[in-house]
Amino acid sequence: MGEIRLHEGELNVMELLWSNKELAAKDIAKIIKEYIGWEKNTTYTVISRLIKKGAVERLDPGFICRALITKKTAREIETRHLLEQFYNGSFATFIEEYVNDRKLSKYEVLELQKVVSKQTGGNSKF
Repeated sequence: MGEIRLHEGELNVMELLWSNKELAAKDIAKIIKEYIGWEKNTTYTVISRLIKKGAVERLDPGFICRALITKKTAREIETRHLLEQFYNGSFATFIEEYVNDRKLSKYEVLELQKVVSKQTGGNSKF
């Protein structure tokens, strides 16, 4: 399976599937109508697009939908795309700009130190 990019509308459907494991398309349409206001046909079009992309599978009977990609995978794909698009693929540039534009709390600094420490086997601190 290639990289599956999801747009915002598709993410609405995927969030429901990630939270519920599987749902009937009619139930997805009801929930989306209530919270977002989409008509049933719009939701079914988005579900159909997700099936064609390989992000969702349709199980019969009942037009049951199940996610074929995890939220973690979708997040990784979008993060890589963001880094390529805005930072020439440089994670370090992204972190530098992000951190320089904010006042990090002591807790956030400690969390970053933990992440770096895991990556370096405990041999690095900020």
